[in-house]
Amino acid sequence: MRIAFTGGSGKAGRHILPMLAAAGHTVLNLDLQPLQAEGVDNLICDLTDPGQVFSALSGYANFGELEPGTGVPKFDAVVHFAALARILIQPDCETYRVNTLSTYNVMEAAVKLGIPKVIFASSETTYGVCFADGTRKPEYIPVDEDHPTVPEDAYAMSKVCNEVAGRSFQQRSGIDIYGLRINNVIEPEEYETKFPAYVRDAALRERNIFAYIDVRDLGQMVMRCLETDGLGYEVFNVSNDDLSVGASNAEVRERFYPGVPVKRQMEGNETFYCNRKAKAMLGFAPEHSWRDVLGG
Repeated sequence: MRIAFTGGSGKAGRHILPMLAAAGHTVLNLDLQPLQAEGVDNLICDLTDPGQVFSALSGYANFGELEPGTGVPKFDAVVHFAALARILIQPDCETYRVNTLSTYNVMEAAVKLGIPKVIFASSETTYGVCFADGTRKPEYIPVDEDHPTVPEDAYAMSKVCNEVAGRSFQQRSGIDIYGLRINNVIEPEEYETKFPAYVRDAALRERNIFAYIDVRDLGQMVMRCLETDGLGYEVFNVSNDDLSVGASNAEVRERFYPGVPVKRQMEGNETFYCNRKAKAMLGFAPEHSWRDVLGG
């Protein structure tokens, strides 16, 4: 496939782009900073500028595409991960502006250029727990895609807005637009540097609903979305199967979620951030766990 990937120089993208290139795809990274990775081409692009986005998505990906002399090929998909990654990086109004405007520009250009698929990064924060003022409990557990999305902060608001835009552009065009409600992204080296503290003190993970997603499994999720056509508009939780803490599911429920309704029986170390929809509709199958590194 010929894929435009926005924000590919970020924490997730710098792992996922090489995975896509290794799988044989043509990959163009649209970012303000280039990524030095084998098989990945870069184009510096301000995604808040609609003209730059339209030009980038209708242009060449690399010099090799000049050789056939048959004009500019069309992208098969856009994977949109670019964003201000959380609150408290820039002022709230700028976080909201950048995240919503860039997403609108990408989706509009994709629809008008006839690109058949957009995969965009939404967030765990849409459920309102992560950046709440004080402690907010989920309305029920495990948290699935039907859980209300009513956040208070600018970052999560931008992600909810982007989901509405995605649904609307899909309704208008009929292309596939998939939103990924990504949980806390973990790089392999972070298991040794961060997880010992999480094992000792589960409270450190309450705002992340005690969940996580290994960046390699996030890459698998992107691949599954690229390989699966015809779903229209869908959103998917993206998480690993187990909790990010040493306590069991029952122990976490007793300590942190007393009185919170439980939708179904939960056992062992099962995540509270339900990933069953991605498994059922996309064949998503997480392969990595912090327990493989630190022990059970």
